[in-house]
Amino acid sequence: QTHTHYTIHHPTFNTYIMEEISQANIEDAAELKFGAEFEDIDILSNAQVAVILQVSARSAVNRDEELHEVYRKTQKYVERYNTMTNKEKNNQELVKELDNLQDVLTTLRKETDVGDELELHGFEVAALMNLVATDTAVEEAVTLIPSLSRFPETVVDEILDLIRTTMIRIVS
Repeated sequence: QTHTHYTIHHPTFNTYIMEEISQANIEDAAELKFGAEFEDIDILSNAQVAVILQVSARSAVNRDEELHEVYRKTQKYVERYNTMTNKEKNNQELVKELDNLQDVLTTLRKETDVGDELELHGFEVAALMNLVATDTAVEEAVTLIPSLSRFPETVVDEILDLIRTTMIRIVS
């Protein structure tokens, strides 16, 4: 039995493959390394997306438009995993609470023992807002969002308390 090996010598294809390999080496959420397409963007939590989709869906219904299947599936997903919701509050109240929480977490700065200043990445903010329930422990948060390990446990606990407080305010 003979084996034939093929080698592709095409400059465009080889460049494309090398760029893909290079890009794969750059991106790593655990180390907060993301591709260029994720620079200078706001990352939203499931709760924020749920509110946006609810408002948009109501608007579509008012215009007698049908929602696309992907839209409906996305809406179902974010509503299923949205821990920060309260049917008795209007969307403006929820948006205000969620935006305030996101602002507080995004602007939070903590100094390490050696004087370095640490801040949460937008990815971490959204991931924390999606993760946190009233009983989320520091160890669980760090396990699910490994990049948080750069913070002392007391700081992670403080961050979780901020989120819990907002969550309790929203759901009560």
